[in-house]
Amino acid sequence: MKFTIEKNILLENLNNVAKAISIKNVIPVLNGIKFELNDDGLYLTASDTDLTIKTFIKKEKIKEVNQNGSIVVQSKYLNEIIRKLPDDIINIEVVDGLKVKIKSKNSQFNLNCLKVEDYPQIKLEYQKDPIIIKGNLFKTIIKQTVFAISSQESRPLLTGINFKIQGNIMEITATDSYRLAKKTISLNEFIKDEINITIPGSNISELDKIITDEEPVEMHIFSNKALFIYKNITFQTNLLSGTYPNTNNLIPDNFSIIFNTNYNEFFSSVDRASLLTQNKEKNIVKMETLDNKLIISSFASEIGRVEEQIDIEKNESSNIGISFSAKYMMDALKTIDDTELVVLLNSEIKPIVIKSAKDETLIQLILPIKTY
Repeated sequence: MKFTIEKNILLENLNNVAKAISIKNVIPVLNGIKFELNDDGLYLTASDTDLTIKTFIKKEKIKEVNQNGSIVVQSKYLNEIIRKLPDDIINIEVVDGLKVKIKSKNSQFNLNCLKVEDYPQIKLEYQKDPIIIKGNLFKTIIKQTVFAISSQESRPLLTGINFKIQGNIMEITATDSYRLAKKTISLNEFIKDEINITIPGSNISELDKIITDEEPVEMHIFSNKALFIYKNITFQTNLLSGTYPNTNNLIPDNFSIIFNTNYNEFFSSVDRASLLTQNKEKNIVKMETLDNKLIISSFASEIGRVEEQIDIEKNESSNIGISFSAKYMMDALKTIDDTELVVLLNSEIKPIVIKSAKDETLIQLILPIKTY
């Protein structure tokens, strides 16, 4: 294998595939990136068997091809070497079968490689009629939900994002059992079979880093894996096994108190109140309605007390006081893009639901914290 390519083209593709390499790999060859150069162009593949990313560089984007071939290059140093080379044009050549020479005008590196025959055969499968979503919408879906996944491996299903499709309605849900984020979108196509899959949150976060614009994302869904195609990138992830809990019954149908308020004022008030709640175990902020005012406060015995007051429009005269995690509230608020916020409540022990006044497709739910 021998070819010449622009540094930026190669580096962009290496950075994308490298997201699939895990520090936990116990198979040495999976710490490498597989290069395959043929008459069509250059394929780069990386995998930890749970996640596989493959990119394709068309032959027209390669400055010169001298010899086709394949090799597995250890990724630990490869990306940094390419990034730090001083010149824009790079020559890559396999020598002696298991070494690769990376050369620019005034620099040269020789790296030991791994046998391509030892690299696992990873099957990438495709559906005839994939689900297609615009890239910027897909990024929004991930941003508005992934923060709510659990970090506790004791409940593995909750470490993923659930995608449920019925007809042309897709519901995307994440929860750690203390908070819940749910996004609903309408698809352009009617999906014949009902789909209910859970994708590892860590993997979907890597896909989010790859998507940069509104170019379409294809979703190819199978019983044990999901494959995504975006531009020249193929991204395949295993699914989490098991049935995701039914979260619809967690979201109340009716609320006794509903109030609207200015988003920026509410966000800033909670943010300031959280300054006195830096201790993770005492990350509590309280909000109390008082007619057309909302009082947001926090107290730390070793520091002091803060109290904020903002205007609200409330649906009825009764009042309520409820406490919550400042961090959870801030995380949820950051997903909302609107000037007006709607907060829906039932009692001091029932879930807090927040929404945008304009966007009904997103629901954020936070369980309150009992204070005595």
